[in-house]
Amino acid sequence: MEPFTIQQATDTSAAIQTASVSAGSKYIAGGTNLVDLMKMYVETPAVLVNINGLDLKKVETLPHGGVRIGALVRNSDLAYHPLIEKKYPVLSQALLSGASPQLRNMATTGGNILQRTRCPYFFDVSFPCNKRTPGSGCSAIQGYNRSNAILGGSDHCIATHPSDMCVAMAVLDATIHLQGPEGQRVIPFTDFHLLPGDTPEKETVLKPGELITAVDLPPLPHTARSHYLKVRDRASYEFALASAAVILDIDNGQIKSGRIALGGVGTKPWRAQKAGQILQGRPSEELFNTVAAAALEGAKAQTNNAFKIELAKRALIRALTIAAGGIA
Repeated sequence: MEPFTIQQATDTSAAIQTASVSAGSKYIAGGTNLVDLMKMYVETPAVLVNINGLDLKKVETLPHGGVRIGALVRNSDLAYHPLIEKKYPVLSQALLSGASPQLRNMATTGGNILQRTRCPYFFDVSFPCNKRTPGSGCSAIQGYNRSNAILGGSDHCIATHPSDMCVAMAVLDATIHLQGPEGQRVIPFTDFHLLPGDTPEKETVLKPGELITAVDLPPLPHTARSHYLKVRDRASYEFALASAAVILDIDNGQIKSGRIALGGVGTKPWRAQKAGQILQGRPSEELFNTVAAAALEGAKAQTNNAFKIELAKRALIRALTIAAGGIA
């Protein structure tokens, strides 16, 4: 770990000012991802701006019926919050499937959104990695890539986005509030993370000095049902091989509309828009098989992860079946 200094932020404006004028600075709250990266010399910030003292720890109901989540709300607090458990169970389920209780007690909403890939070649600085060092190459493409992405990859990067929470946020059509040197802006969750393309080092639309301040969840239809299903190598403290977050609006036994997002298979939290658009009609094996095929359309397997295509389909079908309360 390289030497660094810590600056305590007293308010949001002061935090942004400090980060903007300090070259090589990073915001830190729970530190559950950043500290790991610093230990491995993947991240070497000269200045850490401690934002734990900021007033960003509330979960509030919005006038239109949605919910606003402060960026510093801890994952455990969010998962067990009565509003989230009642109105957005898919988010609570996703949070509780991630990490361990100890990590969830520290990890924050904003930090989870900014969580970086767990690709082993990204974490090991002895291997070339375009995400870590642009232009150096992608070791995973020709290496051991069992855990890597099958959706959204490029010739420059196939690193999987690791977050469970972000998959639920994507299916919920959340929006992210940002504040930076140029003011405030609101970004749709599905637009926040970037595909690797030719620039895998650019992971989000964040500008220098910008800070995530809150996440808004829209109100759901009163008939909505949801579920988060995660498939992994072991039952706890493990990243997804494939996961599915689904929301169904059901009326008189018919699916009026649906939303689907996948995790463990994409280079970003993967919102399957096309699959969601055809998710209408009576819940059935035929419908769900068709939807699963659409959700994995365009998947590109590597040497060791072809199994993820079928695994993701089955996970999605199972999640849809649970959310629908069974099939005809």
